[in-house]
This record gives sequence, structure tokens and C-alpha cells, in this order.
Amino acid sequence: MAESEIRTESNIRSNKKKKHVKWIVFSSIVFVIVVGLTATGLIGGWQAVKGVLNFVSDQILGMKWLNQLIGSAFVSIFGQNFMAGMWGKAIQFFVYDTIKIIFLLCLLIFIISYIQSYYPPERTKMILGKYKGIGANAMGALLGTVTPFCSCSSIPLFMGFTSAGLSSGVTFSFLISSPLVDLGALIILISVFGFPIAIVYVVVGLILAVIGGTIIEKTGVGKNVREFVTQGANIDTDIAELTKKDRALYAKERMLETLKKVWPYILVGVGIGATIHNFIPEDWIQAVLGQDKWYSVIIATFVGVPMYADIFGTIPVAEALFAKGVGVGTILSFMMSVTALSLPSMIMLSKAIKPKLLVSFIAIVTAGIIIIGYVFNALNFLFIS
Repeated sequence: MAESEIRTESNIRSNKKKKHVKWIVFSSIVFVIVVGLTATGLIGGWQAVKGVLNFVSDQILGMKWLNQLIGSAFVSIFGQNFMAGMWGKAIQFFVYDTIKIIFLLCLLIFIISYIQSYYPPERTKMILGKYKGIGANAMGALLGTVTPFCSCSSIPLFMGFTSAGLSSGVTFSFLISSPLVDLGALIILISVFGFPIAIVYVVVGLILAVIGGTIIEKTGVGKNVREFVTQGANIDTDIAELTKKDRALYAKERMLETLKKVWPYILVGVGIGATIHNFIPEDWIQAVLGQDKWYSVIIATFVGVPMYADIFGTIPVAEALFAKGVGVGTILSFMMSVTALSLPSMIMLSKAIKPKLLVSFIAIVTAGIIIIGYVFNALNFLFIS
């Protein structure tokens, strides 16, 4: 056997061994977490498990200790009387939420991008190409959870998947899911709202993506893509194996690139959230967006459409609305409409798909968001302790 063949076979075995070790480590971590929560539940009951989850969401992810630290520092600088007023509370809200969201955003985007480096577009296309039907649509939606993109950033990748010959169900499931739901958003949602609402948001976002993609595919309207997209070059290239250093550099670049894109929206979102939280009376908010108002979901959905922000920019606003007693369904509708149906994104998407498909896409997603809003407003009692 030639020396090069022996070396190649040795490299393959080495890579398989590394993957096996990584899988064992990951499985062990998951196992320890599950066993720990189970043991806690058996010893202290559900309240003990809930206490652990609340500690994780409040102190580790929510960084409530940071809010207390900032409050103490500002009291020593500005005085107790100023910090007890509306302006003092607004400044503390703004500083705390900005630091928390940007810190978690950078950390999570780095981790997600490092993982994503193992799945470049070429490999992703090959993986998705193996699935058919609703299972393929589900895989497309799940792919959106590990892509830290805003809707404008996900459209070029949608075009690449379309030119690669993937079904419209897969590509539109991805297009809906990508800006709507990602792992970074899940963690930040947990830090703000706790586990139940965060998990619900992700689950309903994935369901909306799969159903929306399936409807677009089954009705045949998904074929109305502009010719230059479907006829785009699809060049198969060898996937280079990156070193850990390369992956870390890639993750760092993606983190900085994402931060440069979203930091203005985070500041605007936190500013609006601070205004709602401290200056707008709760009665005013309840009069328009109260969960007892049948039109609150529709207003929240259509108010969100003209805005342009990603999920990270909407979270501070949603946090303030939640504190003012707005229903969970209304908040979900607002967040989803901003991230999935922003006007700039629809203008960009119109360059890639024909008007019939664009109208169908907007109608399907809007209807889904409104239905989700009403359902979860009806179930609001499950999320309010």
C-alpha cells in the first residue's frame, strides 16, 4: 500500500476518533444535567427543580446580580432620590439591559458560529438534500435555529439553497425560521422571561416555519421564484477541513460582524423599552394592548411590520410590554412580525421572488402570527404566576 494511502487512512481514523470523543463529551454533559435535575426533583420535588431553573434564568443568564450592582453604583453617584425617580430607573434599565444583551449576544454568537463552522453551505446543502417531504421542511426550520442572521442576511442563503435545487418547502421553512428563532435568542429570552415563555416562543416559531414552508410547497406557489435565482450557478467545491484556530477566528469574525449589524437596533430597542417601562402609564398600554382587547394581537402584528430589527432588538421592548401586563400572545405576535416580516426584508425578498409568491408568503406568515397570538393570549394564565 502506498505511503499516501496509509496516511489518508490514518487521518480518516483520527478524525472519526475525534468525532467519537466529542460526541461522548457532549452526551456526558447532557447526561449529567438530566441526572442532576432528576435527582433534585426526587429529593426536593418540582419546587426544587423550579428553583434551580429560576436561578439559572435570573442570576446566570438574566444577570440580575449585575442590575443590583449597577443600581448600587448609580445610587452612590446620583443619590437615592434621583434613582428612585423615573429618569433614574430608566437610566438603570438602559445600562443594565444594554450590557446584558450585548454580552450574551457576543458570547452566544461566538459559540454558535464556532459550531456552524462545521456546517458550511456546501455541507448543509448535502445534508438537507437527503430529506424529503415535511421531514425536510423540519430540517430546514431547525437549520434556521443555528444561523444567527437577521432576515436580510438570511435571504442570500435562501437564494443559494434555491439555486442548489432544494424544494421550496425547505427553503421557505428556513427563511421563516432563520430570523425568527435561533439558539442565541433562546438564551436571551430565557434570561428575560424565564424558561416557559422562551421555549414556547422557539417551539411556535419552528411550527410556523414548517407549516408555512409546507403550504407554500404543496400549493405550488413556491415555484414563483425569479429566473436568475433558479438558474444561478451551483458549483460543487471540496470542503476544506479547518483547524480549531481557523474555527475560532471564523467565530470571532462572525461575532464582530453580527455585533456591528445589530448594536444600533439593540440600543434603539432598549431605549424604547426603557421609555415604555418607566414613562408610559400602564393604563395606556392596557387600553391598547391589554389581553382583554380583541384587537391587541392585530395591532401588535401590523405595528411590527414596518420596523426593521432582529430578535435581539425586539426583546427589550417585549420585556417592557410584559412588565406592563401585555398578554404573552400579543408580545409573541409583535416580536415575530418585526423579525419575520420587516418592510426592508420584504423589499429585498421581492427582488428574488415574484409578486404572487411574495404576497402568499406575507399572508401565510401574518395569518400564522395572528393565530399564535390569539391562542397564547387565551393560554396566558399558564405563564403568569
